[in-house]
Amino acid sequence: MAIRMRVFDIRLIIALLIGIYGLVTAIMGLWFTTDEDLERSAGININLWAGLGMLVVSAAFLTWAWLRPLAPPDEGEPEPSDPAEGDGESTEVNAR
Repeated sequence: MAIRMRVFDIRLIIALLIGIYGLVTAIMGLWFTTDEDLERSAGININLWAGLGMLVVSAAFLTWAWLRPLAPPDEGEPEPSDPAEGDGESTEVNAR
């Protein structure tokens, strides 16, 4: 169960998405930036810096998920009951 919880940890999904976008953007900044692009952006390689920033954020999410993994619920604690199911006792007042 712990492995399933880690796979669906939202932090890992966010890190994966931001990491992919960051990698693609950094590659675009490194190898596909023209002089015209640099001229339009005041000499700053925006794609490279944005890609590197996204990779840093992705690494931060991965570090957070690694240092503070999701813990499965304790076996001794009861699960919260679903109010739709009810517990056998009716809380409605019968109006006659």
